[in-house]
Amino acid sequence: MSKTPSKHLAAVNTAIDEAARTIPPMWPLEATVAVNPFLGSSVASLGATHARFASMTGQSLFMKEAWFQQKLDSGKIGDSDLAKAIKAYGAGPGLTPEKIRQRLRAKDATGEGRIPTVLDLAGEGSGVDLRAIMTDRVTAWASNYFDEGQALWQVNGRGTVWSSWRAFATNDLTPEVLGLSDFCQFASSLPDDAAHFVASMTQELGLKDAALPAYLTQLLFDLGGWSQLGRYRLWKAEMAGETSPVMTELLAIAVAWEVFAFRAHGEAIALDWKRACRERENSGKLPQHAQLLEILQYALDHAEQRRLEATMAAPRDAGQVDQRPAIQAAFCIDVRSEVFRRALEGASSSVETLGFAGFFGLGVNHKAFASDTEEHRLPVLLNPSLNTVETVENNAKADREKRFRLRAVRAWGRFKLAAVSSFAFVESAGPIYVPKLLQGALGLKSGKSKRSPVPRIAESMPLEARTDAAETILRAMSLTRNFARLVLLVGHGAAVTNNPHASALQCGACGGYAGDVNARLLAGLLNETGVRAELEKRGIVIPEDTHFVGGLHDTTSDQVSLHDDTPSAAHSKDIEAAKELLDLAGERARAERAPALPRVARPGKLKRRGKSWSQTRQEWGLAGCSAFIAAPRSRTAGKDLSGRSFLHSYDWRDDDGFKVLELILTAPVVVASWINLQYYGSTVAPEVFGAGNKLLHNVVGGFGVLEGNGGSLRSGLPLQSVSDGIDFRHVPVRLSVCIEAPREAITEILNRHESVRALFDNHWLHLFAMDDAGHLAWRYAGDGQWEQAFATSPAVHDEVAA
Repeated sequence: MSKTPSKHLAAVNTAIDEAARTIPPMWPLEATVAVNPFLGSSVASLGATHARFASMTGQSLFMKEAWFQQKLDSGKIGDSDLAKAIKAYGAGPGLTPEKIRQRLRAKDATGEGRIPTVLDLAGEGSGVDLRAIMTDRVTAWASNYFDEGQALWQVNGRGTVWSSWRAFATNDLTPEVLGLSDFCQFASSLPDDAAHFVASMTQELGLKDAALPAYLTQLLFDLGGWSQLGRYRLWKAEMAGETSPVMTELLAIAVAWEVFAFRAHGEAIALDWKRACRERENSGKLPQHAQLLEILQYALDHAEQRRLEATMAAPRDAGQVDQRPAIQAAFCIDVRSEVFRRALEGASSSVETLGFAGFFGLGVNHKAFASDTEEHRLPVLLNPSLNTVETVENNAKADREKRFRLRAVRAWGRFKLAAVSSFAFVESAGPIYVPKLLQGALGLKSGKSKRSPVPRIAESMPLEARTDAAETILRAMSLTRNFARLVLLVGHGAAVTNNPHASALQCGACGGYAGDVNARLLAGLLNETGVRAELEKRGIVIPEDTHFVGGLHDTTSDQVSLHDDTPSAAHSKDIEAAKELLDLAGERARAERAPALPRVARPGKLKRRGKSWSQTRQEWGLAGCSAFIAAPRSRTAGKDLSGRSFLHSYDWRDDDGFKVLELILTAPVVVASWINLQYYGSTVAPEVFGAGNKLLHNVVGGFGVLEGNGGSLRSGLPLQSVSDGIDFRHVPVRLSVCIEAPREAITEILNRHESVRALFDNHWLHLFAMDDAGHLAWRYAGDGQWEQAFATSPAVHDEVAA
């Protein structure tokens, strides 16, 4: 291998880093979290990202023209929305809504052009699908290399990614059987240093430095979910203050396939390959039809914002702000909580609800009962600060007994799946499982589950530190006065079965786990007499008769279970009354949700829906999410937001120095944007950012799924999560962030956090400042500038309060 010039090596290393950071990470199935698929592209607009991605994948990042045409014909996008979009993109006075309609009618289909790789060109010339062969063989290796315990036999030695793949490829005869002569010999001759190999081979391929970022990024996309899994490992390493060569080594594998094809077919594809290299040097330019789609997407977003403003502007009851509520219930800001909160408030005027991130401000590394698995129950943007456990001295014996039972269960499972015993097992014991199969298929399994032990903080935590945590959380919740007699802290989760993506329905703020552990921990903390005494010295007075209780909202059945871990006899009747109200709210919430779910004859069926292993749509999850609102609950109380809005309780008047506002913009808003953009990507570009059809899924390695028995690892949301089979359940609009706070304070925070500001400057998200009446009064126009939006009320916050 010839020596690589240092200048070219530096350019390659820079391009490798850029390519790696364009790939979104993919969390394993056990703790799936929503990920923004455009995570590495926020410095560019959606339109520019579309042009770049289309050249690499051949997939559009917008819906088809025919889909937009349908929205225009139905009136869901109006001329006012088009006019606003034209103005926002500075399209000039010559472009009008009518001309947009004419251009749309003239253009019937969008053909996105993927710039071919060597494998594409060589495969086309030879009549052999070389890219499909690469995908198949990489999956055969990677599914075993990355395995997290699913495989009964470990075929590959671990080692590094690069060394393991070379050893596998050297002995894998499948490519040779398929006509790729001497592939094993080629693999055996590859050098040890992956980075230098990539640098020298890009020279051999004749790639100029300007083409490297696009080319290397494309190769990583061609590896599908395997590169995203690698990006996750890099993410985890960097969160721990370390680094990992995993992305470079995965890229070296893709480059090796390219080089093999180039050496075999280089002469035949020489002209086409040179043309492709030149195209990469100039890729990323936005074609005219994409500019049209970008305007239509903005118009669609504006139409949704217009409907949101109409809902917010509707009259509402005055409420009972100054009275002490009998019950306060804090839920996660998750859009599914909006339906239940509205139902609960409607069940009793003495109930007040709040919205806060579902991990309730406690970032914990949790070990469940009889388990050594570390569950990071906090947003993935953060590192855990507390270690918590469910096994303590008084239940250690029960812990050991359960571990023994679980070992027996695992051994029995291995016996059922082993190469020899599996056949005899099916023959002899198969009929015994018929009742169990029918029970699961019909959703008749018992919903009863044993109460989990009380979670505890593992290490000693001084009173001052506990008080600091309690104060920070209460102020972030805007809950510092007028405490109810009973305060419920309700996390959420989803009880489903036979669903590889079950964790995607859990709490995104809890790292893909349910939120009950965090809620119970906080309730216990706030019930401590010593913590309350210290809080009083800091200006937060919790009445003696206030009692905190943790709970869990099952979003599949809309049932809430309460965990009174520090029982108070004086509050037993209050808790019973709360349970009755929660049951009534559950009935109302199920009645609202049932018509939107396929094949639900009556709302009561939702109680059993999550128990059926044959059900592909146990619930809609966060489909439809379109807005994030941070304001006092009085602004949204009684407003039907249709389960599409994240609701964060926030009162800027109580926010000294706007520290809570800064926290909201840099944490919950970012998490909500990841969720919204994941649903967007899985809807508009399912081949790249979607997990495919649930009916064809096969779990691989315990960390992901294949669609069918081959192909690449799939990431993102399954088709059934965004579509009912006929129409899209999720309308792909970008999130509208609506905050009641002075514009100057918002702008100042954005100026301190460039990555967050880029999301708004480049229209990945929309930002509104609300007035005192709850109107969307001001729209952020980018570059620190604001413009008047919908409201005509002069009561807008022009000055930062002293």
